[in-house]
Amino acid sequence: KMLQRVLCTVLFMGVLPSLAEVSQGHISVVLLGATGDLAKKYLWQGLFQLYIDQVSSGHSFTFHGAALTALEPGQRLMFDVLKKLACPPDESPNRCAVLKDQFLKLSQYHQLKTAENYTVLNREIETLLRQEGLKEAGRIFYFSVPPFAYTEIARHINSSCRPPPGAWLRVVLEKPFGHDLESAQQLAAELTSFFKEEEMYRVDHYLGKQAVAHILPFRDQNRQFLDPIWNHHHVERVEIVLKETVDAKGRTSFYEQYGVIRDVLQNHLTEALMFLTMELPANVSRAEEVLQSKLQAFQSLRGLEKNSAVLGQYQAYASQVQEELQKAQDYISTTPTFAGVLIHSDSLRWEGVPFLLTSGKALDERVGYVRVLFKNRAYCTQRETLRDAEHSQCKAKQIIFYIGHGVLNMPAVLVSRNLFRPVMPEGSWREAVGLSDRHIFGQPLSDYYVYSPVKERDAYSVLISNIYYARKDFFITTENLLASWGFWTPLLDSISHQPLRLYPGGVENQHLLDFEMVSGAVAFTLAEPVELLNPNRLMPSDYRTIQSKFRQSPLVSAWSEELISHLASDIEKIASQTVAQSGQFHLALSGGSSPVVLFQRLARHHYAFPWKHTHIWLVDERCVPLTDTESNFFSLHNHLLQNVRVPYFNVHPMPVHLNQRLCVEEDGGTELYAKEIMALVANASFDLVLLGVGTDGHTASLFPRSENGLEGAQTVVLTESPVKPHQRMSLSLPLINKARQVFVLVLGKGKHDITTLLSRVGHEPRKWPISGVSPSSGQLVWYVDYEALLG
Repeated sequence: KMLQRVLCTVLFMGVLPSLAEVSQGHISVVLLGATGDLAKKYLWQGLFQLYIDQVSSGHSFTFHGAALTALEPGQRLMFDVLKKLACPPDESPNRCAVLKDQFLKLSQYHQLKTAENYTVLNREIETLLRQEGLKEAGRIFYFSVPPFAYTEIARHINSSCRPPPGAWLRVVLEKPFGHDLESAQQLAAELTSFFKEEEMYRVDHYLGKQAVAHILPFRDQNRQFLDPIWNHHHVERVEIVLKETVDAKGRTSFYEQYGVIRDVLQNHLTEALMFLTMELPANVSRAEEVLQSKLQAFQSLRGLEKNSAVLGQYQAYASQVQEELQKAQDYISTTPTFAGVLIHSDSLRWEGVPFLLTSGKALDERVGYVRVLFKNRAYCTQRETLRDAEHSQCKAKQIIFYIGHGVLNMPAVLVSRNLFRPVMPEGSWREAVGLSDRHIFGQPLSDYYVYSPVKERDAYSVLISNIYYARKDFFITTENLLASWGFWTPLLDSISHQPLRLYPGGVENQHLLDFEMVSGAVAFTLAEPVELLNPNRLMPSDYRTIQSKFRQSPLVSAWSEELISHLASDIEKIASQTVAQSGQFHLALSGGSSPVVLFQRLARHHYAFPWKHTHIWLVDERCVPLTDTESNFFSLHNHLLQNVRVPYFNVHPMPVHLNQRLCVEEDGGTELYAKEIMALVANASFDLVLLGVGTDGHTASLFPRSENGLEGAQTVVLTESPVKPHQRMSLSLPLINKARQVFVLVLGKGKHDITTLLSRVGHEPRKWPISGVSPSSGQLVWYVDYEALLG
């Protein structure tokens, strides 16, 4: 018989102490979603760790992987994962090999798709136990499936897969548990119609993180030190932070529904907040007392308002959403990927203390920590280097629960030496050594007592162990869940259309996401150089940033990728309107590197652009053959023309190459182009001219102190560039100023100095040709990215 063979083998190897102890009953563990990502990365390893830890407990186990996949492919996928399971480093190779072999033999795969499948699974468990002569102790059903499947699975388990009377049932649920109070209430009502509260274990894996799990025990074991200072008289502020370097790529479907507040703050960071702010119960080992204290702490939280949060979105998110979710190019996401939230508790203990909860994707480092910073009223006359950390009252005083990654790259508890030497449980935490060369929050680690776990365990292993021991205080009860959603939902409703600060990601964020507390609210420290279109009537279509003026003309500004997307959409909109009115659209395009990304954007994303009715003109051209890589036409052709359906007779390259010569005045190339414009473009007034700006202030091929093109009647001119190739052909400034629309595109940090200069100078075209661009009866709009605008 299977179980008997397994028990005999482990007894023979000395894994179990004696047969007499193998009598506490059998536990069946059913993992739903057994071939999914979470199961592959964490859950099977956690179940294997449970088996290693409890094989001597007197319980016997079987592990049932289940999914919608058919039997044979499902078995193959599941056992591919099981074969890669690893033992902890301190496990002997012999014992590890035996335990892994037995775990595989005790594991089997089931397809669970229909009500009949659940009935069959129940029958198989009962038959196995009857054959082995074992009594059933209980069943664990782990739901590693999307929440929309919970209700149906719960119905099947309740109707045909419950254990017999006398055996317990534990159902483990993964977040998200709803997306607001109403949806959480609905899901809770559905689940409570099938399961009792004590049967449900809602997982927040942060409660399994060793540093987070130790907050309450630490407070309990150090009451003598903390009781006098764990209050608003002594605590300056508390920071609860989870930063990630990864973005949401590949997960935008989930992220569009939830965003960073629902994904991280409402659950992970809020649970840590509760451990810090709740009143310590008399017995922190009693789950009921802990949960009751958490609920009281929720009731003390002051309600959040719109100005309690600052929100951001990394620059590439919008295009990732458009690509992954196949959204239209004008789709704008208002989902935050960064949030900083200021929370206050109105309890007597914490009145006035700011709690800052911060999380985001595409940030500068991956790290998580809870930092309690104490007030310091001391002033030390002598230099700090002359004092040791233990007796210096001027060094910062703090307690840090370091969740992981970052500088330390491990879970840890740090206490400033000028506070107290903490009491730590000897068997599970030890003082860390060999870290003296590292710094944290500007201080060397030698300024702290630093403790790390004796044995590092991943969060899921900790939580699965607590499910086995029925430790409910490590899980989210229905009351706890609804209290949390009740606290967060008003803020989520109020910010649903709030503009987000765009940030480039990683170290490039610089100070963009720094925020400060002002009069009980939070605001970004660096003022946003933009304001919102239609601020009193915010709709997704209005969600773009625009500063009122730049050189007395409208300015659109965003990060470069978003800016190019706006510009391409605006050009398409004008083209469509113009074609509808007059039947054709005349577009004059500049050369250089900046427009290349625009050309690519137009070619790849704007399929509705009226190319058939569009005439393409050149604003300027280098005096090289059109097939030369230096040619503006060559770049335009490569990145745009060859990828769109513009009729060839609607494309108008500048005639720089005539009679096998380049830009010879006697060949009359400028007159030819001027005549072509006069013949085809009504009043020689282009519908749209796109310009750029050089670092010296030139635009088109009109350079400072140019002899040609800045004034006079000539419409197309030959000019001289200070850099090779020197000879150029260009539209003149008077002709450009006849256009109905002129857009100026400025990209990159390299343009910051000229952008700043141009914001101050007047109309001086001989010195700064771009300053002479001023359409006589049209509109000028500047498109400047943040890097050029802010540096």
